[in-house]
Amino acid sequence: MPFNFSSRIFRRQLLSQIGAPSLINNAQNVIRQFRPRFPSQLTRGCGASTQQIRQYSAATSDPAESQKRKNPRSPAVQRSLRRVAVEAERSSGDGSRGQKLSSGDSHGLKNITAICVAEEFAMDSVVRILRSQGYPIDPQGTGFLDDQVVHTKAVNGGDVFIFPSGTIVSWSLPDDLAINLATQTLAPAAISPHLEQIEMEDLEYQEDPSQVASSIKGEVITLGTKKEAFENNASSGKTSTTLAQIAFSSGLARSTKLAVLETSLTKYLDSTRTIPPILSRGGRLPFNQQFILQKTGALLELRAQLNHYSELTDSLPDLFWDSQHELGLEGYYDQVGRALDVSVRIKSLNAKMDYAHEIVSVLRETLSKNHSTWLEWIIIVLIAVEVGFELKREWKERMKAKAEAKSLKDE
Repeated sequence: MPFNFSSRIFRRQLLSQIGAPSLINNAQNVIRQFRPRFPSQLTRGCGASTQQIRQYSAATSDPAESQKRKNPRSPAVQRSLRRVAVEAERSSGDGSRGQKLSSGDSHGLKNITAICVAEEFAMDSVVRILRSQGYPIDPQGTGFLDDQVVHTKAVNGGDVFIFPSGTIVSWSLPDDLAINLATQTLAPAAISPHLEQIEMEDLEYQEDPSQVASSIKGEVITLGTKKEAFENNASSGKTSTTLAQIAFSSGLARSTKLAVLETSLTKYLDSTRTIPPILSRGGRLPFNQQFILQKTGALLELRAQLNHYSELTDSLPDLFWDSQHELGLEGYYDQVGRALDVSVRIKSLNAKMDYAHEIVSVLRETLSKNHSTWLEWIIIVLIAVEVGFELKREWKERMKAKAEAKSLKDE
């Protein structure tokens, strides 16, 4: 049974789940403001009619925006529901938890940005460049090798993590500074850069001094920074928080790298879009051997990048094999993967590659058939030429025999 967003029961259940049952009156006003702003898939289950959805889509459609890659996670829906809860907590005067998490930011949330600019980074060059620019390397002493991840601090105190996959993940760093670091500062360390196809993904995070463990809900990461858990060693607490950031960053970098392959595969499928209609009409494919070989090689390269040359399909990267189990880093990595639907997207990507493989197989079969047909015609022509020469020889012999017979008769 679909939810009715305007029902009293749903509003009370929503607020009871976020731990603020006393904020019903304030939340009702917020929900009334947000209800007409849901043109997404959720609206059909929230009481909006099909006509209203079409009117909203026609009024807000932008041809330029329609060309951009759609985020498979539908962040608009998730963030809208989260904003309802956040606004409800913020509007209350006695929400102690909401006030505590809102310190330092009007929303209590800071940004996390992942940027993929290259197929991979030369990590030794990354370390050399950062040191020459005055960036500290591994300021919290996490102990990870430079070829696994490089941690540094920006001038504003934000954390930056650089991964060998050609991705950087910044915490509480303005987007323009993160982009400049990825595309300008670290450009000499980039191997096979794709600056014309930069992929970015973002999450938000907040620090909660009342929790020990970190978690992710929706698109918001909560870093547990409870001081009591690290009374014996304050630096240990900072290191544990940094390790949690690395785990979350690794999962986000994985999703961003996957987005690069999704975009590349979309372009690949667009380049072969005309092939199925031609086949359905029974027409002849106007493609030469070079085109078919290029498409075959491009598809094999995409599939290799997904399944063989990276850790995208690994359940746990080598980065966390030697980490302490009680830190729960693998759990944080899995949480990000589930939140960003990484497993589902990998399955979808492989399914699309299977479809692309079928198209390439048809092209190869067509090429093979055309080649076989060409050879058959060559053989037929050679046989015809041989028959022609044989007929000509036979005709000459008969003419010679007739001439000899006639000369004998005349004598």
